[in-house]
Amino acid sequence: MPNQANDANAEPRNASVIVNVVQVLRCFTTDAPLLGVTEIAAQVALHKSSVSRILATLEQERIVERDELSRKFRLGMGLIAIAGPLLANLDVRRVAFPTLKELAESTGETAALNIWDGSESVSVEQIPSKKQVKHTSPMGSRYATALSATIQVFLAFEEEASVRKLLAAGTVDLGGPRAGSIDDYVARLRGVYERGYANNFGETSPEEVGVAAPVLDHRGTVVAAVLIAAPFYRVPEERLADLGAACRDAADGISRRLGAQPTDPAGQMIAALRLPGAAG
Repeated sequence: MPNQANDANAEPRNASVIVNVVQVLRCFTTDAPLLGVTEIAAQVALHKSSVSRILATLEQERIVERDELSRKFRLGMGLIAIAGPLLANLDVRRVAFPTLKELAESTGETAALNIWDGSESVSVEQIPSKKQVKHTSPMGSRYATALSATIQVFLAFEEEASVRKLLAAGTVDLGGPRAGSIDDYVARLRGVYERGYANNFGETSPEEVGVAAPVLDHRGTVVAAVLIAAPFYRVPEERLADLGAACRDAADGISRRLGAQPTDPAGQMIAALRLPGAAG
């Protein structure tokens, strides 16, 4: 039978390696930016040998680095590369907020901001319409239907091969016969580029209209989409162009604040579309 006294500080056999790594990283704080193996081991209740192995792997990936004088560890620059997309998304959310408020006021409809996680559009900010009847969705709502306005925006700036792969695999659902074939949908994305905004005119829900436009950063990369969401009964088809222009103008304003530069004579913030045959 194992000696319980000797094993008092032993690691649980079912402890997750990932949990251990996270616990080690959490030891580094603004008050304690430099830590040695013994200090970390005491905080996380792991053997020093286990902590050494974790730190060695993290150092190899530049997640931590050694201080030349003390030989203790601190967080490394590799974390910036990992956190970069999150930081960018947080920044665009902060920058977009006042423009979303103005958009909601001027259109009388809900204005929202969505980001792309590689397969779904995720709602990260929303200014609800002040009207009694309105379209809203919970923060963090995810959309994976190809006819959703924000999905159209994000896919319009993806490589065609990636778009076709997502659709063929069902990762992004074409959403029924309204979208047509994959070829039809790719052609639709070219139209999204040319207009600078996408429409979802009751196509994912007969009660909802969505209009979305891309937000670009200083690299000309689409980092978010501005969305206007409204009840279907309140948006006649002839109003789509006005809502699209308002949405595009709002997205352009946010893009300028993020450092994007106009790329066409009209001053619209539209990066070169990667789909073959698109205007650009």
